[in-house]
Amino acid sequence: MSLPDLYAVLGNPVQHSRSPRIHQLFAQQCGQALRYERRLVAPGGFDAALAALRADGGRGCNVTVPCKFDAARAASRLSPRAELAQAANTLGWDEQGLLWGDNTDGIGLVRDLARLLGRDGEAQALRGMRVLLLGAGGAASGVLGSLIEAGAAQLEVWNRSHERAEGLVRRHAQLAARHGAALGASRAPARGHDLVIHATAGSLGGELPQLPPGVLHAGALAYDMMYAARPTPFVLLARAAGARAHDGLGMLVEQAAESFALWRATRVRTEPVLRQLRAELDAEAAAS
Repeated sequence: MSLPDLYAVLGNPVQHSRSPRIHQLFAQQCGQALRYERRLVAPGGFDAALAALRADGGRGCNVTVPCKFDAARAASRLSPRAELAQAANTLGWDEQGLLWGDNTDGIGLVRDLARLLGRDGEAQALRGMRVLLLGAGGAASGVLGSLIEAGAAQLEVWNRSHERAEGLVRRHAQLAARHGAALGASRAPARGHDLVIHATAGSLGGELPQLPPGVLHAGALAYDMMYAARPTPFVLLARAAGARAHDGLGMLVEQAAESFALWRATRVRTEPVLRQLRAELDAEAAAS
């Protein structure tokens, strides 16, 4: 009797990841059987971790920090969105045994933002909005293209390394021009944005970017791409400034659904899974 197909999430840290639970719920929803594991990647050891997963019969994996750029380099072929991002969060082996890479972070974020904003579909979820993206690493790289395609009128990228922010902007300049979006990198975050997205790795350690007063303000929507049982420091900071703030649990579920569809050729309903996960996180917070 053969074992169910094996998938995993690769990254460091990875013990906090809800991905195994999410894919378990997806599989139950559509009557499929699979195994999904957390696999810690040692510093500099992404290729070895990927080879070990394949040797164990792995069919594919999700990739989290700090390995998304490594994942893109490892793939034999990339989707257009992963090619643009130069980062991949979803890998799989095709029938010939070749490794393909995709990036579902952007579409996951936009779908969750559309839900929060009460807008139908992702095509124009951010129509006319002024967006500030904090960060220029693998997380930010994976979502900028989708934010442009979602109709944002203006996008500003800020990162502690200005050169890195400029490089990300240059790579997306043609896409922004095609969509009529004003795109730039700033040395200091400006005020007046409708949407502020926190995509820096600092959330993992509870660190906050140094934001000038007024960047987070009443009437703005603030979004932390990280999530936790309790509100993240960025969510707390945004709420204290009067902004409407949310964590990235919805994005996690939506990007996972896109990965599941790529691997299993099956679309799942995300709403019940998001409700279940939120209830589980709330229970953990209450018990701690």
